[in-house]
Amino acid sequence: MNRIGILTSGGDSPGMNAAIRAVVRGSVYNKMEVYGIDRGYEGLMAGDIRELSVSSVSDIIQRGGTMLRTARSSHFMEPDGFKRAMDMLENFEIQGLVVIGGDGSLNGALKIGKAGVPVVGLPGTIDNDLAYTDFTIGFDTSVNTVLGAIGNIRDTSSSHERSTVIEVMGRNCGDIALYAGLAGGAETVLIPEFEPNINQICRKLIQGKNRGKLHSIIIKAEGVPISSQELADVITERTGLETKVVVLAYIQRGGTPTGRDRVLASRMGYRAVELLRDGVGNRAVGIRGADIFDIDLEEALNTARVYDNSINELGEILSI
Repeated sequence: MNRIGILTSGGDSPGMNAAIRAVVRGSVYNKMEVYGIDRGYEGLMAGDIRELSVSSVSDIIQRGGTMLRTARSSHFMEPDGFKRAMDMLENFEIQGLVVIGGDGSLNGALKIGKAGVPVVGLPGTIDNDLAYTDFTIGFDTSVNTVLGAIGNIRDTSSSHERSTVIEVMGRNCGDIALYAGLAGGAETVLIPEFEPNINQICRKLIQGKNRGKLHSIIIKAEGVPISSQELADVITERTGLETKVVVLAYIQRGGTPTGRDRVLASRMGYRAVELLRDGVGNRAVGIRGADIFDIDLEEALNTARVYDNSINELGEILSI
């Protein structure tokens, strides 16, 4: 294999640029041409494809977002859109493809792989919701962004002696909330994996107030089936504590990637190059413990998420 393509799709995540850099420079090192596809599958269908060089990826490892830009595409999954995408790969004589994104992006990659083009998927999503890998590219940065916000909010919450509900992203996965809540010393963490216990939340807040606590931080994942404002209103009504809401939203996707995300993305990106160089496709790259590994792409996407409650339990113990 001597010519591969790379695209980023779906929501961006910090560290995608580090992965792109690793794929491009790893390809050049292995004497392969590499073509960047702008705007994900939309760009693939439109032919927004350009050759990348070592200098193309200079000064990007520290930048958030993705230099290739990204988009969501429902048209790609339709027969005419998919055919156009496959025609573009043939037009540019691209023999293998690296796709960086979340579950939707990797499902698109699987479709291409089944059509005969070797594909390697890299898990690029802040949500950490791909069950086959311990961590995804961008997750660590997102957690650290939330931690910074918790620190700032705690200062003003303490000054005003109020409680604050901080809503974080993650779709139906509570990992951002769990890790940020534990590291940030939150009193309560609400995640989609468990139904919220309003009685327990209110009781803990009242007990904290009774022993002189000036403020309380409640971290709520966006997938929890109660709105943040509704939760704050219930807390205020039942405890008498003034409760504000802060929705962090897209600031969690931006910013300079942490060292951990840069290293993870670089290692995963180069593994993708090694696989395609050796003619191996339809694989997903992940990390278990400290080891980078690869797994059948379809198997990766079908891996059931097994929720580990130990972090949640530890958070409850340490927030007494």
